Amino acid sequence: MIEENRYKRVIWVVLDGVGAGAMPDAAEFGDSGANTLANIGSSLIAKYNRKLKLPNLRSIGLGNVTPIEGVSDITGPIKGGAFGRASEISPAKDSTTGHWEMAGLIVEEPFNYYPTGFTDEVVNRWIKECNLPGILGNRAASGTQIIDELGQEHMESGKPILYTSADSVWQVAAHEKSFGLDRLYEICAVARKICDELRVARVIARPFIGNPAEGIDFQRTYNRKDLSMPPHEKTILDLLNDNGIPVNSIGKISALYCGSGISHSIDTKGNTDGIRVLGEEMLRAKQGLIFCNLIDFDMLYGHRRDLKGFADALEEFDRALPALINRMSGEDLLVITADHGNDPTHAGTDHTREYIPILAYSRRLNSKSIDLGIRKCFGDIGATVFEALTGKTARNESSTLHGDSFLSELSANNG
Repeated sequence: MIEENRYKRVIWVVLDGVGAGAMPDAAEFGDSGANTLANIGSSLIAKYNRKLKLPNLRSIGLGNVTPIEGVSDITGPIKGGAFGRASEISPAKDSTTGHWEMAGLIVEEPFNYYPTGFTDEVVNRWIKECNLPGILGNRAASGTQIIDELGQEHMESGKPILYTSADSVWQVAAHEKSFGLDRLYEICAVARKICDELRVARVIARPFIGNPAEGIDFQRTYNRKDLSMPPHEKTILDLLNDNGIPVNSIGKISALYCGSGISHSIDTKGNTDGIRVLGEEMLRAKQGLIFCNLIDFDMLYGHRRDLKGFADALEEFDRALPALINRMSGEDLLVITADHGNDPTHAGTDHTREYIPILAYSRRLNSKSIDLGIRKCFGDIGATVFEALTGKTARNESSTLHGDSFLSELSANNG
């Protein structure tokens, strides 16, 4: 017998960087007019005379989240689906903050940013502790551009490429063969200790391959590694573990939470691999949370302002959705969302301050349209996941968590 407000499994998928419209304070972040989903739809038609084809996401309400050319809203019943958007309380637009807030943890004191590069004192300390011959870069830059610019000198000198962005991040690019992948991970681990003191959210190892001198362009690989600050309080993931609920993570999820609250983790090599692993985990894990991040929207297409690539990636996920849904039973709840925006039509190469979409699907939900509205906090998602799996209210378990569950709004529409 299925308990009305309980689910055996929740499948939580984060489409990294797939925002759903500029938040009211977007201008403060330089992001007025940003809307990742809507602007992809309109720009795809304008530039390529091509409509965005997302019939499966549309069927559970994507077009109702924000107006998207080519993806109409549903004015009648939505079969088993609910839709809405969520606002971010934390004053940021990065992956760490977005994921933490979704899991109920607000970042009230923003991470530190270094748009002009890190101080000589800090860099020299890192060089000494890692026994490096020096570094290249040390400025805000596009990852692909700075590799093209400094990659050859890096290979010749052995100096890693250090750079940052508009995010709170210390990124290190190095050649997998001439510098070594293990060595790159080693110096990034040292940087993580320094960045804990600096309150920098993430250290990211950015390995690449190639050699233009031999006619082979530089290319970043999927051996990227994220090293995040540990969450300053327990999150929904920890509370699930405390309640005996397994948390299975896919992609960079575990790295963003510094492994806290994660029972089982699988690294992936981009969206295609992530979708494959997600399908396999849905067959393997019979209960608990399956928490998946699909990174290519952000890493490959948003930051590079690749409109067509972003659209292709959205359509790839849409095509995969029916097979994933077919692996669900009436005891499963699917939640699809994002962590921030990364509008490929916007100026610059950084994230955009946007609402995130919320799509929820279960075979239990009947054909009534379920409009979740605009949620006040990303944490509403985590609170819903927690209640769905435990039958408990997260705030009763921890006074530091934020977010109001919308599970009752789904349950009220059960058939």
